[in-house]
Amino acid sequence: MSTDTGLELGPNSHDSSVEEFVVENSDYYSRAFKSIQDATGFVFSWNTAAAILGPIWGAFRGVWGFFWTFLVLELVALVQIGRGLWGELGADQLARVEKLAANIARREQQAKELLTAGDEAGAAAKQKIADNLKRVAAEAQEKADLAGNEALSILLVGLGLLLAIKIIEGLYANVAYEKQYLRWRAKPKTVASGTSRGSLWFGGLMLIAIWPLTLFRFTVADPDSKLAALTGGFLGEKIPLTQFPVGREYLAVLSKYGDAGFEKLAIKWGDFFDGITAGIRKVLDGLEVVLIDTPWPVVMIVIVVMAFRLAGIRVAIFTAASLMYLAFMGLWELSMITVALIGAGAFLCILIGIPLGIWFGKSRRAYAIAEPVLDFMQTMPAFVYLIPIIAFFGTGKPPGVLATLIFAMPPVIRLTALGMRGVPETTKEAAVAFGCSKWQLLKNVELPLALPSIMTGVNQTILMSLSMVVIASLIGAEGLGALILEALQYAAKGQGLLGGIAILLCAMVIDRIAQGMYRRKVEGV
Repeated sequence: MSTDTGLELGPNSHDSSVEEFVVENSDYYSRAFKSIQDATGFVFSWNTAAAILGPIWGAFRGVWGFFWTFLVLELVALVQIGRGLWGELGADQLARVEKLAANIARREQQAKELLTAGDEAGAAAKQKIADNLKRVAAEAQEKADLAGNEALSILLVGLGLLLAIKIIEGLYANVAYEKQYLRWRAKPKTVASGTSRGSLWFGGLMLIAIWPLTLFRFTVADPDSKLAALTGGFLGEKIPLTQFPVGREYLAVLSKYGDAGFEKLAIKWGDFFDGITAGIRKVLDGLEVVLIDTPWPVVMIVIVVMAFRLAGIRVAIFTAASLMYLAFMGLWELSMITVALIGAGAFLCILIGIPLGIWFGKSRRAYAIAEPVLDFMQTMPAFVYLIPIIAFFGTGKPPGVLATLIFAMPPVIRLTALGMRGVPETTKEAAVAFGCSKWQLLKNVELPLALPSIMTGVNQTILMSLSMVVIASLIGAEGLGALILEALQYAAKGQGLLGGIAILLCAMVIDRIAQGMYRRKVEGV
């Protein structure tokens, strides 16, 4: 009889599998693993090699979690030891004392010159400043002396911390290695086993690359200038430890190419971009004529009645209260501009996103290609969208709608695709068996079953469209977003809060009507 890993079962199966796993020093690890596996609570299992070598032992044995964890922990202890041994504690305070001394000497010289010129009042003022600076310098010198006296205590703390880490390494090494052994038993082809000289070299290189430079950075005062002195200026001045200004040359060159590329595209496809902008502007103008030019009581009544008919009495009451807030706060016109922006953006997202989601739900290959694009659209900071939008479409409301389109479309696409993939195959097979065509299958089976997921995507799209309102105001989208932007610029806290509530109410009204319409349809009311 044998297991899936090909190891024989029997009294010697444990020893033979451990020997195959560890390769070297198998007797010791066989006893250690057995004691760990037989124990019900804490088990004392000491590994001297791991305690001495630390992360190097982990690299040699392929226990990389152990390696990286104790590489960092030992580095923390070594930094404290380095600060205690050669760290220039209080160097910043000493530098401050030198600057203050130079300033004091200058003030005293000015006082002498004024006194010689007969300006006793001016001389007294300069001398008073010098005396105040002397007190500050004395305090800085005292702090520097205290910091220098802490070197021994910092060294002792570092040594104690390093000793504690070494003890933990010795106690934990066999436990970590035994866990890796069990994973290897389950998946022998994917879990590392034995010892590896290559891994040992890699671990050593990582240690050499990380420890010395980090120790130098955190234990030496003004490390950049000292590194420049050690390397004759080749390092330190050219490549400081905390930054990489050489790369700015490449940044400048690539930025110029990027600017030129945007300009060429904007010129070559200018008519196309202008056509998109004109189309969106016509939609927005039409919505604003309906929402703004029409008297607000009429618009309010129509919206409330629509909410009642589509979503029920509770949503109608909430809609009426929200619209009353907007009207009586004097935010009606700004709110309707915002509703037009949110409505246009969300409508375009849904109009484009749901068909794409249906396609991606049916074609895994298409979704595999589109998924990185969707990830890019969702993870790229929203402000970055404004750069190409401004380059190609200018500023104003239509570019704000386009920025919203990019930012808010991925949720409805993803959730529509998820809903389509969630339709049971048996249900689709049964529908096809009863003679459904592809269109009938989509219309009467797949879309109804995927509708909960699709409506969740619609909800998320509306809320994400709301989040773009303030950001789009940076490129002249107007509406309540501009009110919030003004409040941020002038720290008008009350105005910002009231404007934020207005944006929230606009989005909630749109969402409640859409979701209420879906619920009433499902419930058959």
